[in-house]
Amino acid sequence: MHVMSKQSPVVQSYTGFLRSHGKLFSHAERLELKRLYKQYYLHPASKSVYPGNPVLYKLNVTEIILEEVGLGKTAVLAFLLHEMVRDNLIRIEDIEHRFRTPVGPVISGLLRVRELYARSASLESENFRKLLLTFAEDVRVILIIIAEQMQVMRNLHEYPDDARLNIARECSFLYAPLAHRMGLYAIKTELEDLSLKFTNREIYSEIAHKLNETKRSREKYIREFIEPLKEKLSTMGYEFSIKGRTKSIHSIYNKIKKQNTSFENIYDLFAIRIIFDVPQEKEKAACWQAYSVVADMYQPNPKRLRDWLSIPKSNGYESLHTTVLGPQNKWVEVQIRTRRMDEVAEKGLAAHWKYKGVQGDSDMDEWLKSIREILENPELNAIDFMDEFKLNLYDEEVFVFTPNGDLHKLPKGATALDFAFSIHSGLGSKCVGAKVNGKNMPIKYVLNNGDQVEVLTSPTQKPNQSWLKIVTTSKARNKIRQALKEIEFKDAELGREILSRRFKNWKIELEEGRISKLARKKGYKTVSDFYQELASEKLDILEVREAYLELEKKESFEIPVETRSAESFTKDAPAPDTTGKEDVLIIGQDLKNVDFKLAKCCNPIYGDEVFGFVSVSGGIKIHRTDCPNAPQMIARFGYRIVKARWSGKSVGSQYPITLRIVGHDDIGIVANITSLISKEKQVTLRSISIDSNAGLFQGNLTIMVSDNKELDMIVKKISQVKGVKHVLRS
Repeated sequence: MHVMSKQSPVVQSYTGFLRSHGKLFSHAERLELKRLYKQYYLHPASKSVYPGNPVLYKLNVTEIILEEVGLGKTAVLAFLLHEMVRDNLIRIEDIEHRFRTPVGPVISGLLRVRELYARSASLESENFRKLLLTFAEDVRVILIIIAEQMQVMRNLHEYPDDARLNIARECSFLYAPLAHRMGLYAIKTELEDLSLKFTNREIYSEIAHKLNETKRSREKYIREFIEPLKEKLSTMGYEFSIKGRTKSIHSIYNKIKKQNTSFENIYDLFAIRIIFDVPQEKEKAACWQAYSVVADMYQPNPKRLRDWLSIPKSNGYESLHTTVLGPQNKWVEVQIRTRRMDEVAEKGLAAHWKYKGVQGDSDMDEWLKSIREILENPELNAIDFMDEFKLNLYDEEVFVFTPNGDLHKLPKGATALDFAFSIHSGLGSKCVGAKVNGKNMPIKYVLNNGDQVEVLTSPTQKPNQSWLKIVTTSKARNKIRQALKEIEFKDAELGREILSRRFKNWKIELEEGRISKLARKKGYKTVSDFYQELASEKLDILEVREAYLELEKKESFEIPVETRSAESFTKDAPAPDTTGKEDVLIIGQDLKNVDFKLAKCCNPIYGDEVFGFVSVSGGIKIHRTDCPNAPQMIARFGYRIVKARWSGKSVGSQYPITLRIVGHDDIGIVANITSLISKEKQVTLRSISIDSNAGLFQGNLTIMVSDNKELDMIVKKISQVKGVKHVLRS
């Protein structure tokens, strides 16, 4: 364990913990925890994946678990000691005995989840989230993981550069949605903001700077809005507080993107929150009475009323939201709730337990048990805010891993053969079994959640009719039928070739029409079936010769039939793709002259920060690092990402870029823009489309530029044209 001086952050954090939560553990339990920690962190097997002091990290996460998430002793003990259980330094039974706390389900869940993380190379959002919830079993496991991620994101600047971006993207795709589902709005908002800070620092800093610039005027406006409201609300006779809350940087950024506008055009940058301190039985009456007061003072927008009092959100969120026209004709969002509702909104499910009268950890276990019982009874739907944490929720789906850690989703009941066909039809056709969690299994093995599956193949294996009874997925069934038809076709071709060769040796002319008659005469539905029987030697070729010659004798005359061979059908070859072959891009480990294509979703140009993505066909597509599809590609297919950087100079190359221009509807604005571009020697105009509506000019301008510096220069010049409000790169 790290040596702790009196001034060390660890000692300060521990002292603060004792001040706030001294009653959580007895003196004897604190001594036991110290002993275990000294033993564990002096143990040679002990390793921390987090930068800095591991004990300080543990104390900080514990504080989040207790203060911001609202869990208790069971969750804290499970978090502090589960790694020691994993490393066989202590048993769960010993922990429960020494601390008189039932930690088994939470520690087991944490260990299962740690195992899941170790096995998964790419955290594909939806599938991984579902499997994570299935593995966790106890909802407290998820809450602990969210608390850990909160601590990681708050200290992300301490992590290595190459890890920051991946952690921030995982946070955006996985942990922020989980926090939202749990009702942890304060944590969810902070996670989203921190994620944006590290994935798009330029946008984050710009919005933060503009919020700071407008802070004084915003606070003045909030005071003007609140003061008259306070007087009216005080006549209701309830204790209340009222405050203005600036919206998060992430939510402002989403509005800018969604509305395709600038920061200056976002008016609802803040919300007013009214919080009453009233008994639970008077909550709804107080909130609706307050709504009446607000609506009398300021004109409400009836389309923007959100009533989560009558029907709370599925995660327990209760509040009344309205949007009203405040001073200076600005729309203002007003949120009305009680202290209990506010705590539930901030701390989510943990606050539910508190207000349902759940006190100790044993009570919490009973509470979790009762919720599961309710969820398992289809006739009861009174409590649905924990519906996603029912253990058998994903009864219709099973999630399994490849040896590389990629996660695949199949229907419940799918077999190893289904899995093989889900990866590739060629792999399925050659499948002879599977290695599941290190053990050899037959192709009919039924998959279980979390199985790690390696497909075993043989070059001599081929599908047969019985496979159709083994598989459950329509994809596998269709591929097997297709393969069986191909096998039949090949067998028929082989049979025809055998007959043709033997007839040639016997100096007999093979006539297809006569063969068709012969096949029908022998009871075959098709000539193909006839040839297959020949190939498999089930039909004697000498008998076929005799029957053919006999049929030839019986035919008294021949009807000449004009035959035409099928004309050769040619399709115009598609125009060759213009793949990059210049030495302007270095891909991977200093590889030059590699074929690549520039992705159309983000249109990268020389000088942009870029990365390569290996497509299914084997080619490489180049994307900008801020491409809207980048987070999903990296989260789902991280193993297909390759580094890429521009090299040398962009000589002779030009790239098409579309700019979206918004401005005031002025008759000369288009002429000014086109005139400006025509004066630029290195920039050419390819197309322009213009639309005007309600006094606004909107246009899409496609230009050809050599690199991003040239683009930045032309964007800056267009921005300075009189009447142009903003210029955005598509």
